[in-house]
Amino acid sequence: MSTTPAFTRSEPAPRSWGATPVFFAFLAMGFGDAVGPFVGLAQKTFHLSNFAAQWVAFTGFIMFGVLSVPMGIWQDRTGKRFVLRLGLAIMLASMLAPALAGLSSFAVFLLLVLLLGAGAAILQVAGNPLMRDVSTPGKYSRNLSLAQFVKAIGSMSGSLIPALAARWWGVSWQVIFPIYSVALGLTLLATLRLAGESRREPGHQAANLGSCLRLLRRGEVAVMVLGIFLYVGAEVSMSSGIPIFFWKHFGIHLTRTGLLGTGLFFLALTIGRFSGGVILNWMRPARFFLLTCLVSLAGFAGVWAARPAWAAVGFFVAGLGFANIFPLIFSITIEARPQDSNALAGLMVMAIVGGAFLPPLMGYVADRAGSMRIGFLVPLAAILYQLAIAIAARRSAPAQPAA
Repeated sequence: MSTTPAFTRSEPAPRSWGATPVFFAFLAMGFGDAVGPFVGLAQKTFHLSNFAAQWVAFTGFIMFGVLSVPMGIWQDRTGKRFVLRLGLAIMLASMLAPALAGLSSFAVFLLLVLLLGAGAAILQVAGNPLMRDVSTPGKYSRNLSLAQFVKAIGSMSGSLIPALAARWWGVSWQVIFPIYSVALGLTLLATLRLAGESRREPGHQAANLGSCLRLLRRGEVAVMVLGIFLYVGAEVSMSSGIPIFFWKHFGIHLTRTGLLGTGLFFLALTIGRFSGGVILNWMRPARFFLLTCLVSLAGFAGVWAARPAWAAVGFFVAGLGFANIFPLIFSITIEARPQDSNALAGLMVMAIVGGAFLPPLMGYVADRAGSMRIGFLVPLAAILYQLAIAIAARRSAPAQPAA
């Protein structure tokens, strides 16, 4: 087997411009989460059933399963910065077409969502391990939570822009496409200022399909990869299901739920990820992982609330809990095996494909039961799995405090 070493954080990254474009890239990653709010908007625009509408989420996330491992292997050879720029370019292409020509059909909409998902998948493969390159030792979990905070701002824009467009500007929700195009173009330009890769670490095994599969056969890695699969599926189920929930159970129009429901959920993600970056300065990641899972479960009480205000509070609490699950799973796994960071990044980003499978399952359950409330049992079960692995991680964590 080749022992060509991968790019690693062997030398300190430049502090002036080194991290800033990476944070911009995380903001752009958040645009991919617009797929969740797109479900309700597509359902209203194209007159779709719950099950059919959730195929928007499937289309947006299926490329995580297709591209992530190949991109993780490729970036082991080409470097994370090049792969980061490629992802931004693909996302920009997906937004330029509808920005310039509009949407002519549901099929065209699905195609742009597919490209948006492909670009977001590539960004995730490069951006998450790249943040380790620009972090000081012991601060990767904290910095990744802060980067996810920036990403949450981008995620929140997917629900807020359509709501504000209808309420304040009196224009179609499709104004989101030119806005995203400008932001992605500027981010792509900013990444041109990124420095070259750090020197390679001697003795590292180059990533390939075989090494990825061998990692996946390790029980502790497989458990965490499945955790990301279920977590992302749960998050997308929440962001796509909340507008439909308020519409079906309380008669609140979809443009308003961008502020009342999904907007609050993404606001909670944003606040929670920033708070997580602060809390992880003094709390061990494993302990915080358990705490955030418990908060997530408490928020599900909002699904059974009799009033929309209480439901919104519940979804906000759930968002606070959801906020740090992904960066905690990712960073705990990478820190355990930093020599395999590119292969692990590919595997864990591949698991984001859970966002393609759980939302249609939730839609199917909701259609069969005749209630969106029952559909929310799907993301609830996914968070119960997070609680189980958080308990296991807490028991096996070292006793020393976080650096």
